[in-house]
Order: sequence, then C-alpha cells, then structure tokens
Amino acid sequence: MTQAMATIVKPLPDHLFRVHGASAEMRWETMSGQGYHTPNDRFFVRNHTFTPLIDVTTWRLQVHGAGVRCPRAFGYDELRAMPSRTFDVAIECAGNGRRFYGTQQHDGAPGTQWGLGAIGVARWRGVPLRYLLQQAGVLPGAIDVLPTGLDAPFEDYGHVRRPLPIDKAMDDVLVAYEMNGTPLPPDHGFPVRLVVPGWVGIASIKWLGDIEVSTTELSSPWNTVFYANVTTQPVKSAFELPWNARLPVGKPHVLHGRSWSGRGRIVRVEVSFDGGISWRDAEHHGQHLVSAWLPWHIGWAPRRTGPGVLMARATDETGSTQPLITPRHPFGYHFDAVVQHPIHVVNG
Repeated sequence: MTQAMATIVKPLPDHLFRVHGASAEMRWETMSGQGYHTPNDRFFVRNHTFTPLIDVTTWRLQVHGAGVRCPRAFGYDELRAMPSRTFDVAIECAGNGRRFYGTQQHDGAPGTQWGLGAIGVARWRGVPLRYLLQQAGVLPGAIDVLPTGLDAPFEDYGHVRRPLPIDKAMDDVLVAYEMNGTPLPPDHGFPVRLVVPGWVGIASIKWLGDIEVSTTELSSPWNTVFYANVTTQPVKSAFELPWNARLPVGKPHVLHGRSWSGRGRIVRVEVSFDGGISWRDAEHHGQHLVSAWLPWHIGWAPRRTGPGVLMARATDETGSTQPLITPRHPFGYHFDAVVQHPIHVVNG
C-alpha cells in the first residue's frame, strides 16, 4: 500500500523555500500578491522521515478501539461520497519562529531553525471527524482519539501519532482529502489527513491510516517526548517582504503582512518603524477568520538611508498581544515575540 519516495516530492526552488533537511520553509515574500490562501506549490513541508506514495485503491482508514461500538474501515471513494465541509484553516509547526530564540533573544533552542515560514493557510475539504466517529458508534465513555500516519516509522518511536481529547475530535476537526480545490498533494497527506484548527501542526496527522478511540487516556512520543504541553498556537505576525529587503528612500511604500492566532480572531495589528518606540495601527483587509490569518497593510515613506528594522505585533480577541520578549521554551516551541525584520533603505 505504501512505497518510499523522495524526502519531499514537489520542487523546492530557492526563491520559494528554505530547505531544512527533510522539511521546507516557505519564504514569506512569496505570499505577496497571492491572495488569501497559500498556494500548494509554496506551502511549507514538515516531514519526520519522507513523503510516502500511497496506493489509494488498497488504502483504508481504520476506526476502532474500546470507545466505539462498531469498528469500521473506510475506503477513499466512500469518504468522498460522505457529507463534506470546507474550512479555511492555518496549519503551523509548533517550532515556527524557533531561530529567533537564538538570533533575536540570544538563547537558542535545538531543532529545525525555522523562521516564520512554517505556516500556511489552505481551503481544506473533507469529512468532519465526528461524522466518522458517529458511523463507528462512538460511546459516551470515549476519552481520547489517537490518529496515526502511514509515513515510515521515526527512529525508534514508531509511526507519527498524537492523541486528541474526544471533545476536540467531536468539535471542528476535519478528515481532509482536498487542499485548495485539488486532491491532497503527496507532501501534504494524500490520500487524507487531519486538519485540527488552532492547534499545533503535529496534531494534523498526514497520510492518515488509523484512528483509535479509547475509553482511557492515551499518549504517544508526540505528546510526551516531543511537543509536550503544547496545543493551541499563540499570536504571531509576519511581513510579506524579503529578509534584508531594500527599499528606496523618500518613496511611499505599502507594506503587507499577515497575523494569526490559534485562540481566536485578530482584532488589532500595530507596526513600528523605529525599533518599538512608536506604533501605528495597520489597516485590515480581506477575510477575518478564526484559525486562519488576517491580512493587513500600512503605508510608509522612509526618510533616511541605512539599515532599519520593521516590527509588527498583533492582538487577538482574547486580549493576547505579542510581547517584545518571550520566555525560552526548552524545545523552541511557541516563539510569539515581535520579530525584528531587517531592511535596508537605499537611494533610489
């Protein structure tokens, strides 16, 4: 049913990605002018091993465990014939922004040194997970749901898997088979994957093949050894601008960016051009969705040449605002401080 393939299948041109071993980070400037969704060809990739090739004609999604009355095995065409939902949802690696613990706060953390490009928003279509659980007769005593991927086992830890509490599984989780209007690309989970709104990306298991429903609390290396005590994503912001961008002096520029939070809608975005001494409100435009992102823009005409720093900070509907400094996480997760984006103002 599964064959080994290249680490990542899709092309990874330098102008779209920074490659980190088995993973690839989107360059934020490639989102400029792209509309609300991240195109599939530039959506970031986080692999633990390599992208598998799965034969959809023999693939089955097993739903079983002590928490269901009637274990089921669903085929691909069967899933596609079920009632579907479509959601715009961000998927973001928990380590997004990790390198700034070192470069900005001088207290580096181990792991892939992501900038801010380990995030993307896509329009996902699929079957609500709760519908599949209901088809299997989910029991009132169900506590946890453990989805498992079909990619190769990671070191001695086995297949990638991470439990979800039953309340989340029965809420807004999607078993997705389409991404931006096309079948899931291999790197993004074909034939189906989970999409878990607001939560760290590891919860959105790719190449889904097995779902265990338990009446006891479950665990895996991906919520004990790795990604322990991280669930909902914090508030972050990014400019749609190259690192060390060169901007002509004295000319008006419209700077674009996006802000997001797993906790709720973004309600305010502020931008500083003077290292955080003063802040101006950015203008919002486009869609304003929970568990996705908010596009924004602001005008600026730099008055002097030389190096500079752009800063953007967002506030979500819970009142959470990006801090200037964030406490170091031992594994480099959840960097939510305002990122100092370097630029050079040059003579036109």
